[in-house]
Amino acid sequence: MEFNYLNLVGNAELIKQLNYAMIYRLIVQQAPVSRIQLAEISQLAPASITKITRQLLKKNLIKEVDAQQSTGGRPAVSIEAKFGHYQAISVQLSRSHVTIELFDLGAKCLTSKRCSLIYFTQQQVQEYLIALIKEFIQVNSKKIKYLVAISIVLPGLIDSVNGIVRYTPHIQVKEWPLGEILQKEFNVSIFLGNDIQSLALAESYFGSTQHVDDSILIRVHRGVGSGVIVNQQLLTNHNQSACEVGHIQVDTLGERCHCGNFGCLENRVVNKAIEYRAKQMIEQGYVSKLTLEHCDIYHICQYANQGDELATKLVKDAGENLGRAVAIMVNIFNPQRIVLAGELTKSPEILLTAVNSALNAQSLEGLRKSLTITCSSLNDSSAIGAFALVQQALFNGSLLVTLLNNKEP
Repeated sequence: MEFNYLNLVGNAELIKQLNYAMIYRLIVQQAPVSRIQLAEISQLAPASITKITRQLLKKNLIKEVDAQQSTGGRPAVSIEAKFGHYQAISVQLSRSHVTIELFDLGAKCLTSKRCSLIYFTQQQVQEYLIALIKEFIQVNSKKIKYLVAISIVLPGLIDSVNGIVRYTPHIQVKEWPLGEILQKEFNVSIFLGNDIQSLALAESYFGSTQHVDDSILIRVHRGVGSGVIVNQQLLTNHNQSACEVGHIQVDTLGERCHCGNFGCLENRVVNKAIEYRAKQMIEQGYVSKLTLEHCDIYHICQYANQGDELATKLVKDAGENLGRAVAIMVNIFNPQRIVLAGELTKSPEILLTAVNSALNAQSLEGLRKSLTITCSSLNDSSAIGAFALVQQALFNGSLLVTLLNNKEP
């Protein structure tokens, strides 16, 4: 499950795991790279590099490519990651759909399937999910050479260390040991995580924060969720949760939120709230291309991009409220980059201008000097966040060691 360095004892096996993980990560991120370069970057002895790369080659995790140009003596052979030998199934369990995707270890989606979620009790969803995965494996058997992991993300309070779903808003659960159940059923490594936190991790590995140490992802959809990356590590706590940004108060005179507070961010910026406000203003006589029949978030962003005054106002108001919450997070975490995700980002120029306006007014200047705010380049409705949990396990060595110790090639 999740890898916590602070809870580990420094024994020989741990040192081996960390060294193997470091070398594999360097090969993935800096390929093509020679063994000599790996030794220089990692500060490990050349003999250790040779041993590690020999094992990774044996397990089809890396491959040798063309020799580098010689600078005198025998030319160095370059190494790069080999992604196609192993596969992982990644699942996004949303409020209304189940998205199942097959990835190779290079984060390439090989095939995808989306099904409606029609069950909402723990046992029903569990049986449905197992049946869907089994069917997916059977249908795609020719594409699966060697399945090494299944990863699942969903909203709510997810204990990723123990593989337990403690709370999710759309399924009636009670300490649901989903990780253990799936491990027994499929006999592969299982990873569970919160959907938004995992999406922040995916941005760090595959998106717009790849070369950034400290970043924050905020996704606006039915709710507002966030994930914080500090020193390239996902920030979590004892409860496997952090940064409940949706319930930051942005309007002291606002309406009551379901959490009991008044003027929460969620009440101002989620899709449903913006759409409701659009209907109110149309009924009040605002002139707009928007109509009562077509005032969903997609049309609002579309018409805002075309200069519609009402649509622009709705996006701008949401951006300013979002910017107030962003300013608080900037003052606390001082990130280098903030990434926004969700349907609201379909009107990026108006949204980012409004967010930056509020941010500049309410955050410390010194903390935003090197800050950039952008919209996500990832498909946040895909299962890429779930696959990020597999990548995390490869990069920290926990899954890597499993593969190295496995008798399979």
